[in-house]
Amino acid sequence: MSIIDQSELRLASIDDPTAHQLRLLLTLAEELHFGRAARRLYLTQPALSQQIRSLEERLGVALFHRSSRRVELTAAGRAVLPAARSAVDAADELRNIARRMTSGSERLRLGVCESFTALDSTRSIIAALTELHPDLGPDVRVLDRFSDQLLALQSGEIDAAFAHFPVPNDLHCEPLAVEPRLACIASSDPLTERSSLELTDLAEHRVISLVSPTFRAGHDFWSVNPRPDGSQVRYAAHPGSSFESLLSTVSLGGTVAFVPAVAADLYPRPDLRYLDVEDLTECTFGIAWHPGNPVPTKLAILKEVVNNYRQGRATRADATEQAKVAADAT
Repeated sequence: MSIIDQSELRLASIDDPTAHQLRLLLTLAEELHFGRAARRLYLTQPALSQQIRSLEERLGVALFHRSSRRVELTAAGRAVLPAARSAVDAADELRNIARRMTSGSERLRLGVCESFTALDSTRSIIAALTELHPDLGPDVRVLDRFSDQLLALQSGEIDAAFAHFPVPNDLHCEPLAVEPRLACIASSDPLTERSSLELTDLAEHRVISLVSPTFRAGHDFWSVNPRPDGSQVRYAAHPGSSFESLLSTVSLGGTVAFVPAVAADLYPRPDLRYLDVEDLTECTFGIAWHPGNPVPTKLAILKEVVNNYRQGRATRADATEQAKVAADAT
């Protein structure tokens, strides 16, 4: 086999990098700091490091010099940046062309985590958009994790996402429903025999949260850190990679997850118990988007649908209360 044939064979065996990895490369090249880049990308630092190492292995070159004090681009890293930028821009344009060709218009792209598809608010918003604005779609994309939704919003892959708050400050959010938060613990836990709990009762339980520590406000909210008495929580060794994995870890005992009350209906399991906690505040479910979306008309229509849904809920709540008062009077 000739030298050229061998070279061609080696090139053919290279596992091409993904557009996602190239986005990570560009962000790290701008920040030259794994921590700052990870925060921008809503990733943990180890996850970012793993992706960059995978990209280097795929390309067969080192892209960064790493030390305890600094991160620098290698000569190869500097050389590939223009091509990486072109590839990411091309991927974005490819997605935009495909969307225009398949929809014939600017469809509203909504992200939703799998379990949220069962919620009344989610289904009502999607149904209203489908009925009143069929030209918008909507195009619903089921995403695995909260961090996936944030990344999809940041990259422009979706226009808006259903999510429990809080969300990063650069997003606009519209609330849809408020519900309690519950403590989820193993059914074998002695605390399940209690009629009521306070947060101090859970001080010895390690906390599992699906929200990345890089989004500090969300991570602290869903781990209830610090506690009302000022104490810091202890975290489980490994965060959940999905809601199902979080529940499975909790079921083994010794840990707790704070979850929306709807989880008790969506994920009933014999090895878990969902308990009220007297001093645990409520949570809000809603929809979030970047206010700088290049097609503001879509977001204006979405906001109108959200407002109509909220007004309808308020009207139904008033009617229910009036009926209750009338029943009590008789």
